[in-house]
Amino acid sequence: MDWKEIYKSKLVDFAEAVKAVRSGDSIWVAPTTSSPPDLVNALCNRAEELENVNVYSGLLMYPFALLKPNFKGHLNYHTFFLGPIERKFMPQGNVDVISVHFSKIDWMMNNIVKARVLMAEVSLPDERGYMSWGPLGTFCNDLVADNAEVVMVQVNKNVPFVYGEKNVIHVSQVDYICEKDHPLPELPNSPVTEIEKKIAGHILPHIPDGATVQIGLGGIANAVGYGLEDKKDLGVHTEMLTESLVYLAKKGVINCSKKNYYKGKMVCGFGIGNKELYEFMDRNPMVHVAPVYEVNNPYNVAQNDNFISINNALMVDLTGQVCSESLGFEQFSCTGGQLDFVRAAAMSKGGKSFIALSSVVETKNGLQSRIVLQFPPGSVITTPRSDVQYIVTEYGIADLYNKSIARRVHELVKIAHPDFREQLLKDAKEAGLLY
Repeated sequence: MDWKEIYKSKLVDFAEAVKAVRSGDSIWVAPTTSSPPDLVNALCNRAEELENVNVYSGLLMYPFALLKPNFKGHLNYHTFFLGPIERKFMPQGNVDVISVHFSKIDWMMNNIVKARVLMAEVSLPDERGYMSWGPLGTFCNDLVADNAEVVMVQVNKNVPFVYGEKNVIHVSQVDYICEKDHPLPELPNSPVTEIEKKIAGHILPHIPDGATVQIGLGGIANAVGYGLEDKKDLGVHTEMLTESLVYLAKKGVINCSKKNYYKGKMVCGFGIGNKELYEFMDRNPMVHVAPVYEVNNPYNVAQNDNFISINNALMVDLTGQVCSESLGFEQFSCTGGQLDFVRAAAMSKGGKSFIALSSVVETKNGLQSRIVLQFPPGSVITTPRSDVQYIVTEYGIADLYNKSIARRVHELVKIAHPDFREQLLKDAKEAGLLY
């Protein structure tokens, strides 16, 4: 049968598709920009008929009704990465946080999630009947599609067709097809502050021409990304493709010519940003998406010489432990891929990893140092001190790799805010970190 006939035979409305969901099901909803909003909304309309359906996703771009407390027990939501929307709803009680390294998320999918149902948004089919997972790349949709009993998709003409590995699904592999177009959700670019420019100014001289970079979202990442425009022959191997990397590619700064792993390709797990980023990803042979568990695998990443990893932190203690995902017991984000790329940089020939943060944060009680003697109870250690290479604030860079505890303390105090340095030294001595 011609693929177009197969497509028509599977075309249903959203309410009909979600009738395939049963009580007790495990559902994988494609995360970020590739969540199918109308399929999920139709599922929410059935909530009262269902019991103990577990919905797995992450970094949602839509405020789905299932996040509300009255859906608990009917549609239970579990997230592998807490974004702003999930963070807002979390105190209401139907957002359950999963701790997982993205390099190991395939194990989670196969052994914990075990989804019976896959819901995803996809592009229009190409001439062969293949639909792209869009800017999500695949993340781990490929694993779910291979094992799920029911696969349902929302076809949206605005979804870019993105090249890469395991980046498509054929119409014959889908059980239900629904159609509805809408603009893709966009993530506003964070403005860059003067402090973030200073932080980037300390990092940029350490990034050589020909390096392969990994950066994420936020002001510091943007300050570094746009600050790289005078470099040459940069490569990309990153969890997330961002607007700053697209800007550099369009300028010719990024050409990936010096990479060892997928030379000539911008390797990424997924893309989030504005319409320009999505258009850049569309049928661009330079962009290579792959499952995030392969993109984040340190052994893959480290094949690139001079791999540079740049990530953010919420707090760093005086021994070099990095907290990037919680404020005490209050979850702020999730584990993600920070440690994957920190370890990849250590394995790469000439590689370096930078953990960046401003020295202080404004609180209701005034300025508070983000370099601390000890974290508040419940704070999560995202990157162990033995893995940390460089910590960066607006006051400089602390080189901690394989240093003694005492040397770590002195290095970190030097880059703390001047108002807190004396007290930090005093606290370190009282705690027995210095003698």
